Amino acid sequence: MANVAVVGAQWGDEGKGKIVDWLSSRADVVVRFQGGHNAGHTLVINGVEYKLSLLPSGVVRQNKLSVIGNGVVFDPWAFIREVNAIKEKGVSVTPENLIVAENVPLILPVHSALDKAREEAKGAGKIGTTGRGIGPAYEDKVARRAIRLCDLTDDAVLVEKVDALLAHHNALFRALGAPEMTPADILDPLREIAPQVLPYAAVVWKQLDELRRAGKRILFEGAQGTMLDIDHGTYPYVTSSNTVAGNAAAGSGMGPRAVGYVLGICKAYTTRVGSGPFPTELLDDIGELIGQKGKEFGVVTGRKRRCGWFDAVMVRQAVKTGGIDGIALTKLDVLDGFDEIKVCVGYKLDGKEIDYYPSNAGSQARVEPIYETFEGWKDTTRGARSWAELPAQAVKYVRHIEELIQAPVALLSTSPERDDTILMTDPFAD
Repeated sequence: MANVAVVGAQWGDEGKGKIVDWLSSRADVVVRFQGGHNAGHTLVINGVEYKLSLLPSGVVRQNKLSVIGNGVVFDPWAFIREVNAIKEKGVSVTPENLIVAENVPLILPVHSALDKAREEAKGAGKIGTTGRGIGPAYEDKVARRAIRLCDLTDDAVLVEKVDALLAHHNALFRALGAPEMTPADILDPLREIAPQVLPYAAVVWKQLDELRRAGKRILFEGAQGTMLDIDHGTYPYVTSSNTVAGNAAAGSGMGPRAVGYVLGICKAYTTRVGSGPFPTELLDDIGELIGQKGKEFGVVTGRKRRCGWFDAVMVRQAVKTGGIDGIALTKLDVLDGFDEIKVCVGYKLDGKEIDYYPSNAGSQARVEPIYETFEGWKDTTRGARSWAELPAQAVKYVRHIEELIQAPVALLSTSPERDDTILMTDPFAD
């Protein structure tokens, strides 16, 4: 059976949480391989809502191993808060069913403080970060300054690393006119949290290799979306990690052959949180209606999401750069009742038609969408669990999207509920 990687094919918030949870019934292991607690997944199971940021979506299922891989940046305080919150809803979370890579880099108070200070200094040029320290933590990892989970086991090493870390960051705080931090501001909280998080630390790459050799099915869970990828997204309005499926291997400690099928998630329309270009954004009553029907507010920040028509050019590009084999199309029901629905099938840039999303930030801001208009449908798609239950026009819409993005729709989600899903292709099948 193939191991599966699930990635976002738009700007995040595509409904990955529900799809990963649904697929995890077929998996033995669920692995988060990048991002941090800026990601937000909402699961609705038997009427109970679970909001997850750092924990893999598989954690709500019994008899599954959930893994936080080395490609994640790990906030230990957010981790414990989330573990405690999910325990209060009756979910069992122990080091037997949840492990964290010992070499995962930590998000520290200095990172969130720097994140916020930088955003304030940028004024109108803000990127739209969540302010949770994700970017600065990844910077420290690349610059070889990071404090990792395994460092909490050696206090002498920890003290030395914190001193070196603050020598860099306090210089930045001074330049930004922000308060500096002392070693105690970092060390005291770390020493307090260490006994709570260290029991979850594990040699993840080794355990995953043993599980793969034993024939266990592994589901790799990404955060954010392809158009927020540090290389392939709308740079600089992107996240600080590689969100494409190619990072599932590096971010978990497994080789690239460990991923057998890549499932991209996208909504039947488009949304974006924060700043950055958005060619199909609707700044009218239709955009507002889509946002209301889709309850488009960020799980982590509560920020209102920008809404627009489906951008087939962007999703097709995500299919190519992410090696996506099939798409899970979510929130089709939000489009119920529209007289007509538009899909972006190309762009105009300075009067010339192009069939890709350019890398240059100036060009990204100037592209204009070229639309095709489709007849809408009045009957509801919400809760449908088979093709036969869908209105004919909804089926035509889905089939045409497949042609435009050059990838099949493998799953179709018709509500937030776990079982309101139509399966066309099982990603775990050989």
